[in-house]
Amino acid sequence: MPKLLKPGTPVPTSGQYKNPATGNEVTGVQGKPLPPTQRPGQGYVLVDPTKHKR
Repeated sequence: MPKLLKPGTPVPTSGQYKNPATGNEVTGVQGKPLPPTQRPGQGYVLVDPTKHKR
């Protein structure tokens, strides 16, 4: 199971993050804090990392 990240935690990898409790997805930018959740004890998991073409 992926690690649950708490709101306010700096995003380790840019991509789409999902709140498993609600199903809501947010876009996380590396180094920026994750947004607040609707209820205490919830968090986010990375579901789709950003793909960089080089």
